[in-house]
Amino acid sequence: MIAAFAHTRRMTPNAPQRALPTLFLSHGSPMIAIEPGEAGAFMRRLGPRIDATFGRPQAIVVMSPHTSSRIPQVMAAERHTTLHDFGGFPPALYALRYDAPGDVARARQVTALLEQAGIDADMSSPGGLDHGIWTVLMHLYPACDVPVVPLSLTPRSTPAQLMAMGAALSTLRQDGVLVVGSGSLTHNLQRFFHRPTPVDAPEEADSAAFRAWVAQQTAASNWPALLDYRHQAPHAVAMHPTDEHWLPFYFAAGAACEAGEACPHQALRLHGSVTHGHLAMDAYGFGEGAELLRD
Repeated sequence: MIAAFAHTRRMTPNAPQRALPTLFLSHGSPMIAIEPGEAGAFMRRLGPRIDATFGRPQAIVVMSPHTSSRIPQVMAAERHTTLHDFGGFPPALYALRYDAPGDVARARQVTALLEQAGIDADMSSPGGLDHGIWTVLMHLYPACDVPVVPLSLTPRSTPAQLMAMGAALSTLRQDGVLVVGSGSLTHNLQRFFHRPTPVDAPEEADSAAFRAWVAQQTAASNWPALLDYRHQAPHAVAMHPTDEHWLPFYFAAGAACEAGEACPHQALRLHGSVTHGHLAMDAYGFGEGAELLRD
């Protein structure tokens, strides 16, 4: 059993560019880097599908629960190092590197957009990709050649506040920027460690009920219910004793909001799978064209 959790393809330069949907991708355990499973295989297909349908992203702005701060921090490094921010895993995992290029100009733009929306934000020159970022991007773009701008999670923010943070960056979609929230659709580490199950164990009933509720409410664009998931979703507390791995969902959804609108019109599950019986690896797409990325 794993001892602990932490907290080559190219489009032509003149490929047509459409406004990109935004994504919520579940990264689950760091082991997805070397044991990709169904979710990793989906992400391997997703990168080429994005390129073929929308054009190669100019940059990726990504929020992960493993980099958190009181106010948003925009990482403006020229190149990011790979952070192995976990313990007790096989040596092969620590040998992996995903030292992606950064984008200082884009980081300045992200910071300015947040501030224009009345959201205090800092831009910091130290970089680095936590495992919630690089274990996802290594499957999306294994050549490690798309610039990355990490944005820290503010874990005390409400779902509505995270959605507003994403909405502040919605214009990036028209500029060829892929906005990603990385987390986990369910994330109960107490159960994971105290009730260990095989990776291919049958899905448990409360996980299935929570996943189905999210898929239904998202497909119906029932954002009042989704924003109040803690009270309305079945088994919400069991699936997220703390919600830092769930909050990037709202950031990604908000980034697909059209100007002057509260919520994205299109939101749907692109992929669904479960490991260890209750660690859900679902992926969601938001905004126009999201359906073109469905598995």
